[in-house]
Parts: sequence; C-alpha cells; structure tokens
Amino acid sequence: MAPSKSPLPDRMSELLNDLLARFQVCVISGGKYELFQRQLLANLPSYPERLTNLHLMPTSGTRYYAFEPKKSAWHQVYAENLTRQQKSKITKVLYDGLDELRWRPKQPWGELVEDRGSQITLSTLGQEAPIEAKEAWDPTGKKKEELRLVITPKLPEFEVRSAGTTSIDVTKPGIDKAYGIRKLMQITDINKAETLFLGDRLAEGGNDYPVKAMGIDCLEVSHWEDTALIIQAILYVA
Repeated sequence: MAPSKSPLPDRMSELLNDLLARFQVCVISGGKYELFQRQLLANLPSYPERLTNLHLMPTSGTRYYAFEPKKSAWHQVYAENLTRQQKSKITKVLYDGLDELRWRPKQPWGELVEDRGSQITLSTLGQEAPIEAKEAWDPTGKKKEELRLVITPKLPEFEVRSAGTTSIDVTKPGIDKAYGIRKLMQITDINKAETLFLGDRLAEGGNDYPVKAMGIDCLEVSHWEDTALIIQAILYVA
C-alpha cells in the first residue's frame, strides 16, 4: 500500500477512501500499530462512517483494532502477546542466526530486533534502513529465505515467517495472518468466497502464505502501484 515504512501515497489514500465506501477492508501487516498510525491513518480521510469498514491488524494479525464511531477512536479488540521468556529466547535465536551466517551488519540502521509485543521482528540491516539498501542486500529474497531456514529449527514452538524486504517475523504458533483473517470473517460474517487477499509474500514460508493455504482467493503484488491498479479495477471496472 506504500513504499517500505513510508506514508500512504495520496493516490492510494484516495482509492482506499473510495473502497471503504463500498467494501469491508482489512489492512494486515507485520508492522506495529504505531506504524499503522504514521503510515496509514495519518494520510487517510477520517470519515467515521467509512472508518467503521476499516479493520487494522498489525503484527501479522496478532493484534486487531476496530474504529469506534461514538468515541471517534480506534480500540484494541485482541492481542496475542508473547511472554517475557518467549521474547528473550526468540531474540537470542535471531541474533544467533545472523551470526551463524556472518550477516550481522557492523553499522546497522537502527535496532536489528524489535519487540512488537505480540511479534518479534528481525530486520537484517536495521529497522530504519533505506529501501534502496534493503533491495540491494537481497534482491531475489534468497538470503532472507536462507536465514529463515537457519532460524526455524531453533524455534519449533513458534511461527517463523519471511516478511518485509529484509525482515523475519516470529509469533506464537498458529497466530499468523490466517488466524487474523479467520477472526475477521467471524466478526464481519464474511465468507471465503467473498474475500480477496492481496500480498507480496504468498510463496511457502512467506508471511502471506497462511492465507493462501486457507483457500482464500489471492493476488500477488510487488509494489504499492500494483495494489492501486487492482483497487481501480475493483472500483471502476468490475
């Protein structure tokens, strides 16, 4: 929906606003809620009657926020938080994985591992790495997949997914994007046949794959412009 860790483009904001006038829309991402606030909500028209159709699922569906029109505010519906002991173990394994492959950067852009409450995220170059550096580090995604395969056997009791351009997400077992979509369908009374999912990590091992494995209709996108074109087709062609 936007360039990595960048605000929602004006074109996407307009399209999303039109989409919300007609459909229930869920934004599910590995980012934390504060990132949703800065990237998505800050550049989205705040029409309460439309925001009630928007569902926010940060940290890969391990959290869910809905809009409460009477208070004109977002409230947390659920959060599948990790314990302190779980976070400590996951963090150590993530660092060990980087060191095993000798990929720990000497001068990272920000923190390499971030505690997102219900998810621990490893960013191989740092949380604030510029998109150009991230795309250059692993243009094919092979390095990140190699890192995921090193980490996964050491965390058998957790879900380990390939996420953003240079990131690995770890959550409780079974608590992934498919979990979030199932919860959403229960809340909205929408079934699989009425659901369309757009994602950029639909291959096995990716953090979007669990949704595909559910049997949901999926379309793979690479950039926010792809998503914009699909929304245009839904709104003005279909």
